[in-house]
Amino acid sequence: MARILIIEDNATNRRLTQAMLKKGGHKSMIADNADEGLRIVRKERPDLVLMDIQLPGMDGLSATRVLKADPDTAAIPVIALTAFAMKGDDERMRAAGCNGYVVKPIRYREFLQTVERLLAAEEKQE
Repeated sequence: MARILIIEDNATNRRLTQAMLKKGGHKSMIADNADEGLRIVRKERPDLVLMDIQLPGMDGLSATRVLKADPDTAAIPVIALTAFAMKGDDERMRAAGCNGYVVKPIRYREFLQTVERLLAAEEKQE
């Protein structure tokens, strides 16, 4: 069971994502903005972060850059959750440090496959 932090400002999206993670056998934590999410990551060291890109205040890409610049949190995989699905968005998210991304609305199977793939890659690196 992985511990996964969901950083998402939309309550409906948070509940849906939590339900999918629970069904996949994972434990989730939540934050509704980047600042709170960064505090939780530093304190709890989750196995994975699901990062909404459009957050109030600091956006998800900026928060990802902060995580990846910190040696204590740089190895934690980040999956961007985004409504962006335009050409070039994948490169922009990866340049910020995201290890993958899932387009909203989230498709259950695709979502869990992405989560499991990154968790498995993280286990191999340990």
